[in-house]
Amino acid sequence: MTDSDSLRTSPLHERHVSLGAKMADFGGWSMPIEYPGGGVVAEHTAVRERVGLFDVSHLGKATVTGTGAAELVNSCLTNDLGRIGPGQAQYTMCCAEDGGVVDDLIQYLRDVDDVFLMPNAANNERVVGMLRDAAPEAVQVRDLQEDFVVLAVQGPKSEEVLTALGLPVGHDFMSFEDTRWQEHDVSVCRTGYTGEKGYELVAPSAAGEALWDALTEAMAPFEGLPCGLGARDTLRTEMGYPLHGHELGPDITPVMARSAWAVGWEKESFWGKDALVAQRVAKSSRLMRGALVTGRGIPRPGCPVKDTDGKEVGVVTSGTFSPTLKQGIALVLVDRAVTWEDEVVIEVRKRELPARVTKPPFVEVQA
Repeated sequence: MTDSDSLRTSPLHERHVSLGAKMADFGGWSMPIEYPGGGVVAEHTAVRERVGLFDVSHLGKATVTGTGAAELVNSCLTNDLGRIGPGQAQYTMCCAEDGGVVDDLIQYLRDVDDVFLMPNAANNERVVGMLRDAAPEAVQVRDLQEDFVVLAVQGPKSEEVLTALGLPVGHDFMSFEDTRWQEHDVSVCRTGYTGEKGYELVAPSAAGEALWDALTEAMAPFEGLPCGLGARDTLRTEMGYPLHGHELGPDITPVMARSAWAVGWEKESFWGKDALVAQRVAKSSRLMRGALVTGRGIPRPGCPVKDTDGKEVGVVTSGTFSPTLKQGIALVLVDRAVTWEDEVVIEVRKRELPARVTKPPFVEVQA
């Protein structure tokens, strides 16, 4: 158990405490899991139907700058920066040489000499260290994890909320625009982790409280809610989005996670390429799929998955109650013989839950 005094805190920590948020350790940071007044289900529903505001300032932030910065990043991380241009963002992964995933992250291309990276909180230091070790003298890799706040405004009313603050909206998915707000530089990124229309705002830490307060006021007419990481998890699970340590990790490669679309297979090199190419050709690994529980019960990570004959064929990597569907859902790593629409059984505390293998997302959104 991590001593709460040793946890890092967001620049908005006092805002969360004053709202009575339930705080917990998340990647070494004390972050809000849920707020009073409905908790995870109410917050989840606000995002699906109206708008929600998340503090995700625990996420890593790093810059890679200097002559050849984009070239360096492209030679290390899986996705191909050549597919996008300045002002665009891209999902990518940092892999070990054996193909295991050190982290999954978003890379924001400012220009060929300036790339902004947003790794997961717990993996930020390792990703930065690996890039520093690989960088030539002309390229600087800087860890800026505590220099910025990141606020996610997610839901059908997200654009109305940002418009009320004079922030830009309407740009393409996976793109960003830089602007000024109350004398602060703010990047408005058309990204998110909920499946809904939404934006992530990256601003200096000093702007955090004022920006949070302004967004809270602007979403009040829409009955928007501050949302914790509990709702973020149920929202992303409904969409089938991976979480590092669950659907990706040292033992779960991009091939196994069915994330090969985020790999630039034609690139000359990237970390782990040889191992991933070999695994892709062999077609011998387990694969990630969805499972919709057809009985009553909630699957949890680590629960065994069996076929209808009782043979163990996989494991639950993420499982939860879907507030939208009002039933259990799971992401499962299963044998290749298990395919879409197959009936399986998830064992939860010696109870057997019937489930149907389903291709995520589990819900439809209007993003």
